[in-house]
Amino acid sequence: MDSLWTAFTDLFDAKHMADLLMKVIVIVVIIAVALLLRWLLHFVIDRVVRQIVSGAKKKQNVTDTQALAASPLATVRLVQRARTLGSVLTNIVNVLIFVIAVLAIVHTISAAILGSFALLTAAVGAGLGFGAQNIVKDVLNGLFMVVEDQVGVGDIVDVGFATGVVEEVGIRITKVRDVDGTLWFVRNGEILRTGNMSQGWARVIVDLPIPYTSDVEAVQAAMLESASELAKTPKWRHLVLEKPEIWGLETISAEALVTRLVVKTRVSAKWDFARALRLHLKQALDSMGTSLTPLNAVVMTGMDGATAVEAATEAAEASAASKTTGAKRGD
Repeated sequence: MDSLWTAFTDLFDAKHMADLLMKVIVIVVIIAVALLLRWLLHFVIDRVVRQIVSGAKKKQNVTDTQALAASPLATVRLVQRARTLGSVLTNIVNVLIFVIAVLAIVHTISAAILGSFALLTAAVGAGLGFGAQNIVKDVLNGLFMVVEDQVGVGDIVDVGFATGVVEEVGIRITKVRDVDGTLWFVRNGEILRTGNMSQGWARVIVDLPIPYTSDVEAVQAAMLESASELAKTPKWRHLVLEKPEIWGLETISAEALVTRLVVKTRVSAKWDFARALRLHLKQALDSMGTSLTPLNAVVMTGMDGATAVEAATEAAEASAASKTTGAKRGD
């Protein structure tokens, strides 16, 4: 009992209390320095990104980022790339500062723990080696995606199982918001191919089926004139990169002649211009008295198609049988 009391009093003697208090102070200082360093690095990264974006706006004499859509493609890409790199660097700073702060706190508590911790880390790393491969794959793929400029914040991308606007590019996960508003968290290591619809330019393609007996040259001339007039309006002339073109007849059949019209535009204007173009084409065809041919072909494939055909056949046979029975009763 006396030995236990002696050990207890030795634990809380002046020397041990002083050492414990010193360690607490050092730990508090480490946490404060880590938070301060994190804030400082975030401030520097945000400031650099804002300077790049502001410089691009000033160079193009615009005040809104959305107005950069009418700027040269290199300027638009510069802004997107700067924001993407800023997001990735912020994530890297958070991870590095956290790891360094934890190691410094552990070393402050006891230097011997680091040796044991290193051995434990090696053992755990060997045991979880196969599982960690996915994390390493995600991180490396995310870094290559940023360095090679495959995606950027604000890009419209198709990554296979998710299509939408990139909201954030991290070192392990990329966030994509689809048209329905769903936010997809996509692991970078799972992205095997990326279709980026925001780099360079886009092409609006409109296929119009017209009756087989129509004057094809007259209809194509009206389509081209309508598209050219729309492209020259103040709203669209800075967003249309090349003159509209008629690529000719895409399909010839007994039902219709499908004529294709294409316009090369900026990516940000593709869908809005396509909607406006369809309206103008309808008005042009209405003024000519030309109507579109309804394409009512139905193709059924697979077991679903076979089931649907079988059900339709049975229904037709039942209807015919009921009509025959009704006719006999009438007689």
